Amino acid sequence: MSVEGGVGLWQGFVSGSISLIGWALGSAVEGLASVIVVWRFSGTRTLSETAEHRAQRAVAISFWLIAPYIAAQSVADLLDGHHAEATLGGIVLTAVAILEMPLLGYTKHRLGRRLGSAATSGEGTQNYLCGAQAAAVLAVLAITAAWPGAWWLDPTIALGIAVVAAREGIRAWRGEQCAC
Repeated sequence: MSVEGGVGLWQGFVSGSISLIGWALGSAVEGLASVIVVWRFSGTRTLSETAEHRAQRAVAISFWLIAPYIAAQSVADLLDGHHAEATLGGIVLTAVAILEMPLLGYTKHRLGRRLGSAATSGEGTQNYLCGAQAAAVLAVLAITAAWPGAWWLDPTIALGIAVVAAREGIRAWRGEQCAC
């Protein structure tokens, strides 16, 4: 996730693509969620209901960390008519993520059910969302590379990423499973 996030941010900033930047920032959030789940299952917290609740809330908060920036920049890009440039690196990176993220999410959801851990399942949800967002970003990058007149798709998809992250944060806060 660190490589994915780093390369995604680099390509996003080089191309000016807020959807790619938003997706890449999601990798940092996924990494934070992984740390939270490791914390949850270390030491005396292994059987603690209190630790599960705290971890679940922390995972929810991690969904909300990037949403305000992505939403604000998306609106600014739409209002300014900002045109992102094509990026082959971003296209390849998101294509790889489409393949790997759903498998990782499925594995974490299964583990979360076995452990009775909504926090672990929530982390798996972040992987599912990463894969879905990668698909949307890949489509935007490919479409705008072929048709620059579709520039508005980039901030629109990024705004959608922010909305989904906020919604899933609410679901995780409540202890609900992903609607994925």
